[in-house]
Amino acid sequence: MQLSVTGHHLEVTPALRSYVEKKLTRIMRHFEQVIDSHFVLTVDKLQHKAEATLHVSGETIHALASDGDMYAAIDALADRLERRVRKHKEKLTDHHAEQAQKTARL
Repeated sequence: MQLSVTGHHLEVTPALRSYVEKKLTRIMRHFEQVIDSHFVLTVDKLQHKAEATLHVSGETIHALASDGDMYAAIDALADRLERRVRKHKEKLTDHHAEQAQKTARL
């Protein structure tokens, strides 16, 4: 998996980069088929924004979060990405297979 972290009006420090990597490993626990991920960290006056684009098999997942603190924005972004990745993973599983097995037993 390829990870890129860029900053707009912000220098991406090693501490910020490692924090983003740590949050990405939390997402990878749920879904390991992430091909590419791109994080953009932006500072606009008093708003800190974090946005991410994950390329997974068959879809592109995008999320955006903003807060007064960059680390809080990254936390909120990780929560949103985790929800969207779980939703994508549930779409991939065939929930009708269980129903077909139940009717075959009858």
